[in-house]
Amino acid sequence: MSWRLPRALHALRYRDFALYTTARFAATLAWQMLSVAAGWQLYAITHDPLALGLAGLAQFLPFVTLVLPAGQVADVADRRLVLAGAYACEVLSAGVLFWLAWSNQPRVWAMYVAMAFFGAGRAFWMPAGQAITPKLVPPAVFPNAVAINGTLFQTAAIGGPGVGGALYLLGPAVVYAATAGLLLLAMVLVLAIKPLARSPRAAWQLNDTLEGLRFVLRQRVVLGAISLDLFAVLFGGATALLPIFAADVLRVGPVGLGLLRAAPGLGALTLAAGLAVYPLKRHVGRWLFSGVAVYGCATLVFGASRDMWLSLCALFCLGAGDMVSIYVRHLLVQLQTPDAIRGRVSAVNAIFIGSSNELGEFESGVTARYFGLVPAVLLGGVATLLVVVGFRRWFPELRTMDRLPEAVSTR
Repeated sequence: MSWRLPRALHALRYRDFALYTTARFAATLAWQMLSVAAGWQLYAITHDPLALGLAGLAQFLPFVTLVLPAGQVADVADRRLVLAGAYACEVLSAGVLFWLAWSNQPRVWAMYVAMAFFGAGRAFWMPAGQAITPKLVPPAVFPNAVAINGTLFQTAAIGGPGVGGALYLLGPAVVYAATAGLLLLAMVLVLAIKPLARSPRAAWQLNDTLEGLRFVLRQRVVLGAISLDLFAVLFGGATALLPIFAADVLRVGPVGLGLLRAAPGLGALTLAAGLAVYPLKRHVGRWLFSGVAVYGCATLVFGASRDMWLSLCALFCLGAGDMVSIYVRHLLVQLQTPDAIRGRVSAVNAIFIGSSNELGEFESGVTARYFGLVPAVLLGGVATLLVVVGFRRWFPELRTMDRLPEAVSTR
């Protein structure tokens, strides 16, 4: 064990990768803090689960509209500057939320507008961030870099909700101010990365923008992996409803909400740390489907639970199962994609991720509004397990995949 750890952390020896992953950590911490504060504040104002779903939709619509052009921008521009601009957009979002809270005149529609700016920022930083990583480390180190990124991401996912919930006791304005500060730090860090070589400039054509989508449709293994994650999280995601569970079911308050939001991150962090030391080498497809099945089962347990500790354990297992899917999907997308179109392919991947997250939040809010809170979560868990069964049949090449592919034009 002792000799493996330095090797697992080898990617951090590369300065630019260390700067980028630290910036991503700060931005993720900010994102998680803002989500806790905005979710709790919206539900406190409206007492309506649909309001939480609409917050997800407000982020999703600008995201899905902009992400494909953003992928082409990431392929023709300096990806550092794209990331910095995206973080600046999110600073604006946090600033608007801070002003609304500080003036003690929170308007729900204005909060939705601010969340829309946050979604627009994510439309640019997701493809640029995914596409930049393979340029910061050698191909041999890339799987470890993915695991380290996942570990730090999940560490922020754990710490962010807890910190956000604790700071919320001082008022939502404090959370939004801290969020803006972290995003400004992320901007500074990515601008400190050395300028990266970019593809020659060409005329902007819609046909080029859609090249990433065509590439994914040709690669059935990639298409199956990202589609599986899309539908599993779309139906099984219950995170948008956590403020209601914390307030009305478990009755644990904003600090308890922070713990609930952190539990999936802790499970994912545990898996990511293990993958950093012992990367998947065999039976990759089997691991992928097993992880999504665990995600669905954990959703069922969470929906039926009335005990805080059982709910935390279920969310821990949910995050661990999801991390397997994230790890495999990210490696497949990046290792099989030439760098010239990596931004556009990452944009397609981001659409699938964004659809499962923000659109899944909207779906959860709607089903909770019309079917009830607990039935909505239980139906989502059942739907996730049905997705696993269906995809095992529709994508046999993914089910039987034994090893990950070799890198294609990583640098």
